[in-house]
Amino acid sequence: MDKNIIRGTADITHQGIKKHFKKWETDPFQSIIELIANGFDASATNVEVTIERNAAHGLEAITVLDNGTGIDIDKCDMHFSRFNESIKQGDDDQQGAHGKGRLAFHLLCANAVWYAKCEKSESKITIDSASLRNFVAEEITPEMQHASLSSMKSGSCVVLKNFHKNLPELTTIKRRLESYFGWRLVLNPDRKLTINGEQIEIPENKSVEKVIDIDGIAFQVDLILWTHKPGDEKSYNYIVNNEGRVLYRELSSFNKKPNFHLSTYARSTWLNNFDKHDSSLNFSENPHATLSSPEFRKLRKIIQDLSGDIYKQFLRDFVDKKIDEFDSKGYFPKYKNLSNSDATWRKKNTKLFIREIYLTDPSLFTSIKEKPLKILIALIDKILVSNENDTIFEILNDILNLNEEQINLLSKQIKNASLENIISTIETLQKREIAIHKLRELMVKHYKEVRETPDLQEIIESNTWLFGNKYALLGAEEDDFKKISLELRSHIKNIDTIDDNDIAPSDINDGLNIEGVRRQVDIFLARKNISFNSRNEQYLQCTIIEIKRPGIALNEKHLKQIKDYARIISEHVGFSLEKYKFEIILVGRKISEKDFEIKTALETAEANNEPGLVFSVKNDKIKGYVKTWGTIFAEFDLANHYLIEKLKTKRDALEKKSAKELITDLQEETK
Repeated sequence: MDKNIIRGTADITHQGIKKHFKKWETDPFQSIIELIANGFDASATNVEVTIERNAAHGLEAITVLDNGTGIDIDKCDMHFSRFNESIKQGDDDQQGAHGKGRLAFHLLCANAVWYAKCEKSESKITIDSASLRNFVAEEITPEMQHASLSSMKSGSCVVLKNFHKNLPELTTIKRRLESYFGWRLVLNPDRKLTINGEQIEIPENKSVEKVIDIDGIAFQVDLILWTHKPGDEKSYNYIVNNEGRVLYRELSSFNKKPNFHLSTYARSTWLNNFDKHDSSLNFSENPHATLSSPEFRKLRKIIQDLSGDIYKQFLRDFVDKKIDEFDSKGYFPKYKNLSNSDATWRKKNTKLFIREIYLTDPSLFTSIKEKPLKILIALIDKILVSNENDTIFEILNDILNLNEEQINLLSKQIKNASLENIISTIETLQKREIAIHKLRELMVKHYKEVRETPDLQEIIESNTWLFGNKYALLGAEEDDFKKISLELRSHIKNIDTIDDNDIAPSDINDGLNIEGVRRQVDIFLARKNISFNSRNEQYLQCTIIEIKRPGIALNEKHLKQIKDYARIISEHVGFSLEKYKFEIILVGRKISEKDFEIKTALETAEANNEPGLVFSVKNDKIKGYVKTWGTIFAEFDLANHYLIEKLKTKRDALEKKSAKELITDLQEETK
């Protein structure tokens, strides 16, 4: 047969063509993506990419084979003479670069050959990278056709050779193909893409399927939330026919949401003849599916609402992960001076509020750097537990321009934070009240049975708040400090012995004799915490609690013992009083009726408004206190009852107030 040879020239210069590909110069793999896209755009259901490498791992040949419609040699001018102008333009089902993608091969190699087969002809088109605007198309016989096309009714096979750049490893290529073509593969399960025989899978996603009835018309809507952005694909809403062909697409309103990539596909028999060009507003005269159809407008609104629900859940999950990330990186305050339970509540409260702010405006935390983020979190944490926590509304409203719904969310969080804090405090005080009741029973009614039991030691160690609120944070002490403290205590003469000459019969509590008292033991605690002075200078606050056996009254001998302890501490080389402060607390069931020293010291302390203080030395670096169980219980009863009643009143007031009332209060206070 006579060969039909066509020599054509694109209507642009060679240099002009190359300028259009500058953004891809560092990414030659884009040329392969364009050839694959052209195959799918030609209605292919199967595209196969084969990469051949030589012994040096360089590229030998790349073929891109598809079973699409092929190329009619008589119409090749429509494909190859035009540049940046294509018959694909206006077709929402097409993915290629609209008239220029076929020439991207020059970024990777010198020569490209298209073998084509269609119903009318078989052909071969050649382009050289040295002259991109020129092509040669020639009709060929079946014997001259590429072997991979021989068994196909139609299709194309592009062969690339003479490479000047390389491609990444196969694993990387597969990931990129999944990213670029995942949306098309999920759209039509019959489509298949392989590379070197390995099928490209649909990338990780979460899908939601909905069947919707609009005025008696059934629509299937698939919403696909991609874990990673699908190539350069934006978030679109697609109208698709029953064959999986895209009839229309429009950008989703969620495109600018960080890390959120959603594709929606709507199908219906009613949509099969969708006309995106008909904008007629008179539906009665034009009853087929158009952009102005009432059914389509309702469908668009439903898809918007469904997408909004998915975004809200996505944002909640995303923000929860970010909050956990902030926590793991140490962005939240350390709460060193709080008990474990208070620190846990405080962090939880701050996390919840940060979460609500993040949900209100994710961009606030997206671009902020580590240091200012830690400062911001610390400031919010401080404001939330201050008496000025309502001022945070004024700040946030100025920055974020909050709407009514967002104000509701944040006000609810502040209300919940206040309420949770109150409830938590009430629960803590009530637990302490129960502990006091049990200790009172033990020390008043059952003190004769208190002997060498570890239970009492554990009770005291778990409830150091008994000796005052400032001791509530005393934690378990490391062995070295306790060991040193006990060793120093052992130097105090007769600290653990009971001598007949040391006590009067009246100092022994009813029901016990001297031998019974001797069988009881003292309890000793030593704790060390970091504290700060008025100049914000750090020092170590050491607390030593000496609880005398309950069967005997406190007397001047016991006072002398803790004074001796203070002297020994002041002389110890390991305790620099520049870095340490000591409080020694002596606790007993009662004070001896015949004692003069302790009673005099306590009267002086009362006059100076420092109850329980019996001595202070070394410029208040070492202080000694004496407390009885009776005074401990009385002090607690007075303070605890008042606090619980006040907190319950505040709790009830908060619980009764609606969110609207709280908002009104806060808005009036910030005016």
